[in-house]
Amino acid sequence: MTSTASSTPYGIWPSPISAAIVAAGASPLTQLALGGADGADVFWLAGRASEAGRNTLLRQRGARVDELTPAPSNVRTRVHEYGGGAYAVAGDTVYFSHFADNCLYRVSGDGAPEAFTTGGNTRHADFVVDAARSRLIAVREQHPAEGHAHPENSLAAVGFDGRETVLARGHDFYAAPRLSPDGSQLAWISWDHPRLPWQGTELWLADVQADGSLGSPRLIAGGARESICQPEWSPNGLLHFVSDSSGWWNLYRLHGADIEALCPMEAEFATPHWTFGGSMYGFLSDDEIVCTYIQAGVSYLAQLNVAAAKLEPIPHPYQEIRELRVGPGFVALLGGSPTIALELARIDLSNHELEVLAQSIAQLPALEYLSVPRSLSFPSSNGRTAYAFFYAPTNGDVQAPAGTLPPVIVISHGGPTSMASNTLKLATQYWTSRGIGVLDVNYGGSSGFGREYRDALRGQWGIVDVEDCIAGARYLAANGLADPERLIIRGGSAGGLTTLCALTFHDVFKAGASYYGVSDLKGLDDDSHKFESRYTDYLIASQPQAEALYRERSPIHHTDKLSRPMIFFQGLDDKVVPPQQSQLMVDALQARGVPVAYVPLEGEGHGFRKAENIVRTLDAELYFYQRVFGLPVAAGEPPVHIANLSA
Repeated sequence: MTSTASSTPYGIWPSPISAAIVAAGASPLTQLALGGADGADVFWLAGRASEAGRNTLLRQRGARVDELTPAPSNVRTRVHEYGGGAYAVAGDTVYFSHFADNCLYRVSGDGAPEAFTTGGNTRHADFVVDAARSRLIAVREQHPAEGHAHPENSLAAVGFDGRETVLARGHDFYAAPRLSPDGSQLAWISWDHPRLPWQGTELWLADVQADGSLGSPRLIAGGARESICQPEWSPNGLLHFVSDSSGWWNLYRLHGADIEALCPMEAEFATPHWTFGGSMYGFLSDDEIVCTYIQAGVSYLAQLNVAAAKLEPIPHPYQEIRELRVGPGFVALLGGSPTIALELARIDLSNHELEVLAQSIAQLPALEYLSVPRSLSFPSSNGRTAYAFFYAPTNGDVQAPAGTLPPVIVISHGGPTSMASNTLKLATQYWTSRGIGVLDVNYGGSSGFGREYRDALRGQWGIVDVEDCIAGARYLAANGLADPERLIIRGGSAGGLTTLCALTFHDVFKAGASYYGVSDLKGLDDDSHKFESRYTDYLIASQPQAEALYRERSPIHHTDKLSRPMIFFQGLDDKVVPPQQSQLMVDALQARGVPVAYVPLEGEGHGFRKAENIVRTLDAELYFYQRVFGLPVAAGEPPVHIANLSA
């Protein structure tokens, strides 16, 4: 804090981190791949908020970066709605799915993309190139031409001439087709309703016949209570995979008829399969694996010598590693830390020199405006320990009046099996630089802490997550870190249900924000897409036992208990949480005289991609908190109308 810092109440500190900077400053970086003649070219997707959230494919070759898919190309797929795995690289050629028409395109060298399928109602993802047979192998999702029936998922071969052949069908879901180095075998994972892939999947292996079809598949590992992730082949043709059979997602390989554990430890070498194409390990040689793993919410990078069963750490500056790819003598990864926004880096494994190839935020605010989080653990209900990252208000230009405590936003992440990380996010610093603290909670059910912690939410959605968020808020208040009269809860998607339940059934929080949040569990079942259509069997209960619990835990049926001000944000094209859920909740609160604001957004789905909408939502949310807590607001046109709130 500078000696000239002025005294200004929490919540209205002037900040250089505007909503426009948040929207324009962060370019999502996802989906790494390697290619080129020697496998040294690095490919990745960059999201362009200024271009309506379009994903474009970039390639680093030597010192040069090329954009391979200029507008209007949008490298994205909606298989399972969440997509991922939208492209594949073979040498100098890239194959990708274009979001607008579901067509598959190829682009070679510096040429223009050319379509080779007709798209329509057929979607593809998670490609592997079968060059010897002039085809891709992919997960295929065939949607009905009309009606609301669920699509059929399968594995398919897509010829470079556009002709398709189904290779495997009969299961509800497929993922991760992986062809052996000699092209003679195909491995993949599948699962069936009511499971989701982090609950139980099966790993299959089949011979590829002379005509390209598959022989009889054989089950290698997995089942209803074992989650298999990321099958990969070593250079010498041994099948590797990740399994949580021990209670932790660890590395294994198939060696002859035996399954061998390669590095047993209480750590997670995988994350939940929400999207396709994730990669947390790769091969330097037959017996050398470069891997990342998570312990207590923090990522580590290491080189595993399989023969010696020795795990050697690789030095790096990151505390989160989202994915990696291993090339000849190097690893490319997406990483971040409390002072490093997500970036793409290349680490030379001979000398551990690091080169940054791309940054999600090109220019960061000065350190005096950045809040570095503390990692907290705190007691929760029934003897549980919960985890969170706490960001204290930080701004070098101001200080709060003596004897005052800050408002704090408690964030309940979505998923609900995802994980809060401590990678620098301008969206978090937007709040802390204005004098509002943030507690980002990894409640029971979050990944990164083992299967038992992840299963803490089994049958307990709307209870355990809420209890842990409340426990975190109370912990801050009890330790003089938050004003107990200005505690806020905020969440998106599944985190929106946590938010709504906390405000409806408890009195700890004084206001809240729901981003496309679930308010009606029955409505979620009725309207949800195929991938999540049976998720509540796990999170609540199976039908018909679930009916009473649905009503008991759905905030829409208990608006008479909700008296806290709320603001709702909703994409009108959302297929995961339909807009009517937010609208019904808003209407009910407005009719009851509870202060409420609603921001519906045209052209947005489950998550907001357009820069102008990111700006609009942040500014509206800040204005909402300032108004409901009686703080001064900026002059001019208010960014949102708040019903039932007196001037």
